[in-house]
This record gives sequence, C-alpha cells and structure tokens, in this order.
Amino acid sequence: MTLRIGVDTGGTFTDVCALDERTGRLYVRKVSSTPDDPGRAIVTGVSQLLDEIGGRDLGEVGYFAHGTTVGTNALLTGRGARTGLLTTAGFRDLLELGRGRRPSLYDLQADKPAALVTRDLRLEVDERVRHDGRVEKALDEEQVRTLARRLREQGAEAVAVCFLYSFVDPAHERTAERILAEELPGVHLSVSSAVLPEFREYERLSTVVVNAYLGPVVARYLARLRTRLSELGLRATPHVTQSNGGIIPFETAERTPSRMVLSGPSTGVVGAAEIARAAGYPDIITFDVGGTSSDVSLVQDGVPKASNGTEIDGRPVRAPMLDIHTVGAGGGSIAWIDAGGALKVGPGSAGADPGPACYGRGTEPTVTDANVVLQVLNPEYLLDGQMKIDAAAARTAVSTVAGPLGMDLLDAAQGIVRVITANMARAIRVISVQRGYDPRDYVLVPFGGAGPLHAVRLARELGMRTVLVPETPGAQCAAGLLMTDIRADFLRTRITPPDENTVAAVFAELEADATAWLAEENVPAERRRTERFAEMRYAGQNHELAVAVPEGVITAGTVSQLAKRFAAEHERMYGYSAADDEVQVVTFRLRAIGEVSRAELHRAERGDADPAVARKAIREVYLPESGGFTACPVYDRKLLEPGHRVEGPAVVEQMDTTTLLLPGDVAVVDELRNLIVAVGR
Repeated sequence: MTLRIGVDTGGTFTDVCALDERTGRLYVRKVSSTPDDPGRAIVTGVSQLLDEIGGRDLGEVGYFAHGTTVGTNALLTGRGARTGLLTTAGFRDLLELGRGRRPSLYDLQADKPAALVTRDLRLEVDERVRHDGRVEKALDEEQVRTLARRLREQGAEAVAVCFLYSFVDPAHERTAERILAEELPGVHLSVSSAVLPEFREYERLSTVVVNAYLGPVVARYLARLRTRLSELGLRATPHVTQSNGGIIPFETAERTPSRMVLSGPSTGVVGAAEIARAAGYPDIITFDVGGTSSDVSLVQDGVPKASNGTEIDGRPVRAPMLDIHTVGAGGGSIAWIDAGGALKVGPGSAGADPGPACYGRGTEPTVTDANVVLQVLNPEYLLDGQMKIDAAAARTAVSTVAGPLGMDLLDAAQGIVRVITANMARAIRVISVQRGYDPRDYVLVPFGGAGPLHAVRLARELGMRTVLVPETPGAQCAAGLLMTDIRADFLRTRITPPDENTVAAVFAELEADATAWLAEENVPAERRRTERFAEMRYAGQNHELAVAVPEGVITAGTVSQLAKRFAAEHERMYGYSAADDEVQVVTFRLRAIGEVSRAELHRAERGDADPAVARKAIREVYLPESGGFTACPVYDRKLLEPGHRVEGPAVVEQMDTTTLLLPGDVAVVDELRNLIVAVGR
C-alpha cells in the first residue's frame, strides 16, 4: 500500500490529492461538487485520479482522510434531524432565551435563529445537582422512561440530554442515557457530560443540541461513504477531519459531529503551517478562498492558534477548534447593489450549482466573472482545459451591476475586486489586529482556488511584505490531510486556585482518559504524545485565557510558572496584568495526539533564474496599477523550477489556481517549489 489520499469537499469543487510514497510525487484532481450527495463527487474524483496516475486502485491506498462540510451545511440549511431534549426542570426555554443579547446591537429588526428543538420536544426532568456536585433532587427514572416514550411517539430521530451541573457530576445524565437507549433503539443520543463537560449552561446546551441535531445526518453520510469506498476496494480505515485540525476514524466522528463544524478549512491551516515552517516562515496568516467563503487564521511559531468555540448561524458551538474566521467572500460570491445604491459583494454565493455565469449555467455576477472580464483569469478555460469558460456570459452578468451604477464594464469588474479585497482585509484584521498581532509581522499564505488570485492586492492593503504560494494551493486543504495527526481533546471544568495537588489530580484524570482513547485507536506507544493547557482568569472575570502547561510532573514550580505565563498573556491581550489579584484555573484541557506517517516535503536544488522555459503566452490584463490593459506574460506553474525568478506584472497559471503578480512584485521559486513573492510598494 503505497498511496495516501486526502479529499476535501468545498462549495464549488471537490479536491482530491494522492501521494505516491514510492516516488514522493503529489497528484491533484478537482471535480465539481455534488451538493445533493457529496459522496458522489468524492468517488468520481478519486476514481478519475487513480486512472490518471496509471490505473491504480483503492486497494493500494494505505491512508484515506476526508474533510467535509456536510454537518455545517445541514446546520445552516436547517436540514438536521428531528431532535428532542431532556433538561432540568425550569430550564426548558434556555435554548431560546440564550444570553439575552440581540444578534445585532443596533438592528432592532434582527431575529434570533429559530431553536433547533421545538418547544413541544423540549421536556423537563425532575432532578437537580448543585454547583458543588451535591444532589439536591435525585433523578426520577420512571419519569425519564415516560418522557422517552413520549419522544418516540412524537417521532424524535435524535435526543439531547443536558442537566444542570452535569459537568461536575454526570451520574444523572448517564442514567438517562441508559434509559433512553433502552426505550429508543436506533435513535441518536447526545449527552452534555460526554460532548462538552464544561461550565456555562447555555453554551453547553446549545452544543449538545447541535451535536444531536447533526448526528443522524453525519452518521448516515459517513456510513454511506464508508460503504461506497469499501465496495470500490478501500481496505484502510477512512478518517475525517475535526475542527481542531486532527483526524479521527469515521465511526468515532459519528458520535461527535459538533467537533466537525470546521472540518474542511482546518486541515488547510495545518498543511500551510507545515509548508511555511519548512520554508523558513514560522509566523504566517493563512488565507483560504474557495467558491463560497474566505477562511483566515493566524499561525505563530509554526503552531496554529486555537479556539474553544465559535458561532454557526448565531448558535454557539463549543468544541476545540483552530481559530479560523470565515466571511462570505469567495470566487462565487455574488455582486449586488444595496438600497443606497452601493456596490456589495457576498455573502450570497452562486455555489457549485448554478455556479458563476462564466461556467455556463449561472446568470448573476460573481467575483470569478469579474476576474474573467478583467482577463486576470484565463477567458477561455480553467483547470488545464477541463472547464471551458464563457467570457461573453461573464460580461453580460457584470453588466447587470455596471449599468445601474453608471459605470464602465471594466470599472465595475474592478470595483467588485476592490470590494471583495476590502472584505477579506477586514477578516484578517479580526484574527490579527483585534487580537494584538500586527499583520505586517507575518507572511501571507494564500490557498484555495481563488486565494493566490487576490493575495498580492490583499497584502498591499494590509502592509504585508511577503506572500508564500504553496505548490498546490487550489487543493491545499486536501493536501493538508496528508500532513495531520490523529487528535482528540479532553477537558474538565474545575474552578480553583492554581494549587499543585488539584492541578496534578485533574490532569491525571484527563491523562487516563487520553491513554484509553489512544489505545482504542490502536496508536503505538512510541507515536503517542500529549499537550496540556489551563484556562485561567483573575477572580471575577468572565473570560479565560489559555496557557500552556509545562511538561513533566506538576510541582509548585509548575504552578508558579503557570501564573507567570498567564500574566504575560493577559498583558499581551489586554495591555495590563494585575500582580496582586487572585488567579483561578477554570478549565483543564489535554490534547492527545497519535502521530501518523506524514507526506514528506521534497527539496530540490535551485537552478537558472530565467523562467523563459515556463512562459506560454502574453495576455492583455486590465490592471489599474498600470493604467489599464497591460501585456502580461503568462507562466505555466508546473514548468517553473527552483531558482526561477518572475517579475510582475505577470500571471502564473496552474491546474488548480491562478496567481497574479502586480507591477513591482518579484516571485522566486524556492527549493520546496513554493512561490515566494516580495510584494512591491
């Protein structure tokens, strides 16, 4: 078994990467996504790629990993399972009450999202555990049994259980789960003490409900895909990506779909961090632009920044995840005119069906259409000729906004590019400037089908000096799947002063859980490792900061070092620290990692700096920076070798993306075949 395959399903395209371990060669294939059945595009893409590389078969694949947006899409479109909820008496309406905040501070008409569980399916249970774990009212087991039968009669396909303070003592939830399993065979069950044993009742409730709501959808999808792949000859255990950037087997993922809401974009960040670190750039900002959205993330010292949750369509989802900020700014984002007559772009997208107008079926103007009009994108074909482009349809679509705005067609197209660039810049400022980081200190790493197309303009907007374009940026998320490890996160909320005995005891519990999980996943002892974190705050604060816990035995010195690290992080984040204030540890986290054999990055020696061998055409490209249409050399990326130097203005085309260089930009191909762009002023 010498092949390793990574598959990423996007809104417009499904990307397949295959690594031949014998030769070290990476193969890439893009096929149109099939939103009605994402697995169909996966099977098509994998089959086509195996045929392309010599008629290989799935039996030769020793590793298969998949990044998916099935769960996220089901949540956004309201196509999850009919879900019931059992909760502590008095807390039935917490799911709708939430935090009592309006979705938009100044918009009095903004509505909160509808609850995923209708009120008739939210049932109260007579039980009560206090904050210290003391049982004030024992669970009424017969009542639970009666309520389970009621949910069965109402057609519940999934049931969430969230009792007050179950993260302190989960006994009541475990008993309820046992009874539900007896009364509701085949129904997906989610209990909060297993999904999220963490404080903050509303966020815990929201997360376990999301987990239950998505459970049957994700389980059916993964089971169906697993069966298809097995029938085609796959013998390796298929894995899926979590939001934390790690992978887990399909069957494990089916139990916690809430941990997969950022499944797709997370591996792109992991892969970009690996590539950039190997190239000598440990501090980067990743910029992933697909057909529907732009996903940005910050990596420092080669390690992606992590987060403990996000909001999806206004619903909190707490789960370990990479800190990725998403905006509706992709190649398929639709341009429109608002009530005030201003040009807007996104968040609506043409998606895979019908797609941008230039793909031959859509009619609305998109960012891709604007780039075809400007001839930054090839006006005849994309994907090395696999996809024909209808330039006339692109011009017709863009004219629908140019006319009402009283603008020339080219100015309107360039206006769409300017607006989308501003939207992307705002997204990067969220994960950099707003969190105490200066983007000028980082290298921009664009990927996705449209990332390199907009990268240098975005870098100029933010004052960034260097752009690193990976060898296969259009399929970076799929390639990243070949560079990630098996990973799971374990946590406990225990609000306590940082006492060495308490800290040691809690981490011992987490390490026991992690050891059992790694054994269950058959990870050899020599490939296991763990990372520890403590979320800390000053007493009275409502938010915590995560601090890495030093390796080794927990001692008084460890606790002292924790306090110092917390003070330094508080100073960086908020501009001050309070040496005399009481410090608390709130949540203990342990990350269990099972290292897998990764795709190796192969270096080549640099050669001649003249890229003439890779020049394939001259194209007139509309560049305001040059005063209008400019004769730009077009280079074939696969013919560019280490050492080649390309000066802007120029266009670099490859099967999976297009890179634009503006006047003053200089790109050099490094030993890893990355394009390292020195951004002009």
